[in-house]
Amino acid sequence: MFTGLSAFTLTPLDEQRIDESALGRLVERAAAAGVDSLGVLGSTGSYAYLTREERRRVLEVAVSHAGRTPVLAGIGALRTRDVLAHAADAQQAGAAAVLLAPVSYQPLSPDEVFGLFEDVTAELSVPLVVYDNPTTTRFAFTDGLHAAIAQLPHVASIKIPPVPTDPAAAADRISALRALLHDGVTIGISGDASAATALTHGADAWYSVLAGILPELCVELTRAALGSPDQAHDAARALALSARLAPLWDLFAQHGSIRVAATAAEILGLTTGPSLPKPLRALDGKARAAVVRALGSLPPRHRQGS
Repeated sequence: MFTGLSAFTLTPLDEQRIDESALGRLVERAAAAGVDSLGVLGSTGSYAYLTREERRRVLEVAVSHAGRTPVLAGIGALRTRDVLAHAADAQQAGAAAVLLAPVSYQPLSPDEVFGLFEDVTAELSVPLVVYDNPTTTRFAFTDGLHAAIAQLPHVASIKIPPVPTDPAAAADRISALRALLHDGVTIGISGDASAATALTHGADAWYSVLAGILPELCVELTRAALGSPDQAHDAARALALSARLAPLWDLFAQHGSIRVAATAAEILGLTTGPSLPKPLRALDGKARAAVVRALGSLPPRHRQGS
């Protein structure tokens, strides 16, 4: 569950309701493609915009459509009290693990972040993934803090931000963190554009936005990077597949991955618009046309919609 490919799905919704049918299709599509786990209520899943009741329902739908594929559930919130409530809901709904970022309005200190994870892990009965996402949380983990949190019970993986584009620097970044972690904690890459580099230079997992939309292509890239019982490790192929996705990576950087993912899902017929919580919006005009072109450059088998 904490190695290979984890597909993070959108939560399709408008201002009145969650589109449960579309959510179920996205989950089933990723599971059928052979992803190793499914991430719901991550940043791509709009967890910060949902009520507790909405989050609980998203989890129930996702677990019911995931089959044997384990579901990771985001539980982040401003208050520790609410994080604990989301954790309890996730476990009751059948989530196999939880994902926690240190969400804040007031800037958090390292001691406060450690205290958050200490409080939450003390109440858990399932594994936890640490979500290091400074772009949204504005909190920068140090490797020392990661090492301290990794000693807490139930911590199973750390989802790190993008690694450097230079392969040697990427390998150094991953090996430096790994040296501080015990053997039971994996390192997963966030930031899809750097996934191939990270996976071919020491990362264990890819926590992927794009896999929620194009799961078969992302499975192919991951298996090439890490190898599998049926496929030899092929770093060159993994990097070539990532290079083919460069137009999408550029759009992610320009507009934000959630907007591009939502737009791609609409174009492929996986969801209907609007599918993001206001004030967020999918792309239109020239930006939407650029997503159409980027998808059109991919092999047809990888861009089949519903």
